[in-house]
Amino acid sequence: MKNYKVLVPAAFLVASLASCGDDSSSGADTSVPESSSEQALSSFTPVLSSAEVVSSSSEAPASSDTPESSSSEIVPASSSGDDGKCTDCDSYTAADPELTENGGKGSVTTYGSITAKETSLGGACNYGQTNIQYYAAIHVNVSPGDDKGPWDGGAACGGCVHVRARTPEGWKEVTVRITDRCPDANCGVDLGGAPAADIMGNRVGRYYGEWEFVSCEGVDGVWGDSTSLWVKEGASEFWSIIQVRNPKDMVKSITILGEGGESRELEMVVGTENFWTVPQAVLQTDSRYRVVVKYRTGTDDEWKIKGSDLAVPEANLYLHEHRE
Repeated sequence: MKNYKVLVPAAFLVASLASCGDDSSSGADTSVPESSSEQALSSFTPVLSSAEVVSSSSEAPASSDTPESSSSEIVPASSSGDDGKCTDCDSYTAADPELTENGGKGSVTTYGSITAKETSLGGACNYGQTNIQYYAAIHVNVSPGDDKGPWDGGAACGGCVHVRARTPEGWKEVTVRITDRCPDANCGVDLGGAPAADIMGNRVGRYYGEWEFVSCEGVDGVWGDSTSLWVKEGASEFWSIIQVRNPKDMVKSITILGEGGESRELEMVVGTENFWTVPQAVLQTDSRYRVVVKYRTGTDDEWKIKGSDLAVPEANLYLHEHRE
């Protein structure tokens, strides 16, 4: 069965922007344990154009075949060449995202406010309240439930993505920091308010886009503060997990090096996305350590701190204050 798009009287539609776990207008604090992020994510609905309602079935093909002639149909978005110009651009037919060598292509949607342009609340990456204006969620799956998307259990957190989308004026582009995951089966990149307005203007909906992972260094709008190590609430000398806030790129590894030459590579916490476990032996000493963070791209960052510093709940250890 084919997908059909049916015109609905404008008065029937109510404008709404649904949260994907990082909707700043909700006031929710997504830096708390992951269960609250899951609740927010479960309510996600991509924002559709004010001119469409899409009807589909499990038999619908991934391709956007044009349905038989009907006076009530909307023609799917179609490109007019490499200039990126299209018609009905906000009505791109939902389909599984496609992976490319360093990114992907498919649906670009929004869950933010295109007027208020709120800052990110940290989303499933658990950053808490931030000053980041250019942020987005990235897809977890390629096909529903396969976990083959770039989210990778939170490993994509902090990375930046350069997004471009087809619009009536041609390609429009923006760079965003990943602060959240998107549960929509056909999600590719789901934009927060500020970048959504840059691409979509006042015609929010589902656009065709392409995206590529890039370094965050030198990119305006994706920084909330200085780079730091954040210690999770509830930490003690017996248990602690940490994350890197405002990193240069997605974090690939965190290693703690002792003065005696011992080396401990931290493990990412399963189920508490974007946190890394600190060994108890480190927490229970005032010995000094080097904490080395390696990124997907760019140079490493290195902190010089006492082990007990990582046992202080909600400590925010700024890089510029803890390096030589």
